[in-house]
Amino acid sequence: MGIAAEWVARAARFLRGDHALAQLIRFALVGGSSNIAYVLLFMAMNGFGTLIANVAGSIVSTIIANELHRRLTFQAAARVGWFNAQLEGGGLALIGLLISTAALAALQFWAPGLTSLAQSGAVIVIMAAVGGMRFLALRGFVFRTL
Repeated sequence: MGIAAEWVARAARFLRGDHALAQLIRFALVGGSSNIAYVLLFMAMNGFGTLIANVAGSIVSTIIANELHRRLTFQAAARVGWFNAQLEGGGLALIGLLISTAALAALQFWAPGLTSLAQSGAVIVIMAAVGGMRFLALRGFVFRTL
């Protein structure tokens, strides 16, 4: 086996493991995939109005993400049932939405003159913090190993 093939095999073994870093990488990949699903559904449903498209995209992409986190990210399909994953993961997604919305509203209130670049940076920081909290909650409570 060549050096490159050996490196790829090691990386694949690591990414399939239960280490927190491997789970975090899978978490980010699942998040990106569910965001793509959201955008596709939003575009398909946009003819019904942006509000309906947003709600449909949010619900469906959250369901997809919760199931992929259950099966792939945390490899918990044998430990956690589909309904519990949806209920608890969906609840965490809703809490994350409330936190990010409150943080963005506070930013708008206390720093209304921010440039769009600064606002974009703040959005990235807020969403990364909410995503990090969601990862920790899913890992530590919803999909924890027994």
